[in-house]
Amino acid sequence: MKFGSILQACRERAGFSQEELAEKLNRTQSCISKFEKDKRIPDMATFMQWVQATQTQEVAVAFLCGMDGISMLKDIFQLINGFIFFG
Repeated sequence: MKFGSILQACRERAGFSQEELAEKLNRTQSCISKFEKDKRIPDMATFMQWVQATQTQEVAVAFLCGMDGISMLKDIFQLINGFIFFG
């Protein structure tokens, strides 16, 4: 899984359209699309804004610790589902 797919999954999990997230990050929808399609890579400040806006800090930590995207998303969604159903 590529970095853009991880960013897209975070945005979708937060329930934002590209336009809504673009507004929160003071970017254009086109810019968000390019990040999600791996045509541009966000700088660290933009990545951290994305993480804060989508409330996906656990994704940032996992990614920066070197987990691959598929394992990372699988583990995170299992953890979240466990909290939702059992928490």
